[in-house]
Amino acid sequence: MTAQDLVPEPHNPLGIDGVEFIEFVTSKPQALGGVLQRLGFAPVARHRSREVVLYRQGAMNLIVNAEPSGADPSATFLSAVAFRVRDAACAMRHSLDAGAWEVPRRAAAMELNIPGILGSGESAIYFVDRYKDFSIYDVDFVPLPGTDPTPPALAGLHYFGLVQAVGAFRSAEWVDFYRQLLGFRALPADSFVGILPKGTLLESPCGHFYLQLIEPPEGAEDIHWDDGLLRIGFGAPDVPEATRVLQERGVVFIDEGPLHPGEKGALTQVYLGSVTFELVASKPAEF
Repeated sequence: MTAQDLVPEPHNPLGIDGVEFIEFVTSKPQALGGVLQRLGFAPVARHRSREVVLYRQGAMNLIVNAEPSGADPSATFLSAVAFRVRDAACAMRHSLDAGAWEVPRRAAAMELNIPGILGSGESAIYFVDRYKDFSIYDVDFVPLPGTDPTPPALAGLHYFGLVQAVGAFRSAEWVDFYRQLLGFRALPADSFVGILPKGTLLESPCGHFYLQLIEPPEGAEDIHWDDGLLRIGFGAPDVPEATRVLQERGVVFIDEGPLHPGEKGALTQVYLGSVTFELVASKPAEF
């Protein structure tokens, strides 16, 4: 046992207080925007100097980034999650000291430089401490004229979590990554909710956000399995009601076998070749 082992690990070393935004990178921003609007998101602001649009509903901020990026410039994928933290600079130092790699910074004049570390695949994890009276959007974004800056959430939708694909037998490595850097903890197997109870479920130290790690299924050695973020999970207090509301707006849900929409959850069809969303029975957190 080392001296470090004798020191209790803080429950929430970074002061994580939920999610500030989740980001997509896409070469088809209008098509993705159409999907998001059917899900209840509304475009509320545009970045001052980049091809980036801020979508919002309720407490959820979602970034659509159309800047060229990644190995496949035609792909649409989840590229980042930003956590609200007590002190972004301290969170960054803590992560680097724990072995994380810094995201290359490219802020231009008059833009905020948001600290971040490399995550799974081509994704990044950012740290934001400006989210109360003064936010990052007050600096980098221009409100779209004639729009409501705070559109209400449909059917109580809120961010529940992200699903992440990991390589075979690599779940333990990612559990350690999120535990040591961010203070997440692995939950027992019987803690799963929703209609896809597979893999490993991690809970954020603030208890308001979850990560689900999924390895390739058995017998799938010939399947190409990329590490990275797979889909967003939206919490809904009443999943059948949320499903009905979204279906009326044109959202299509998979309805076959165990993926039948029900009280526990629902899964949308695949959009733009790779984009899906999941509903999970959950009440919004009270901050």
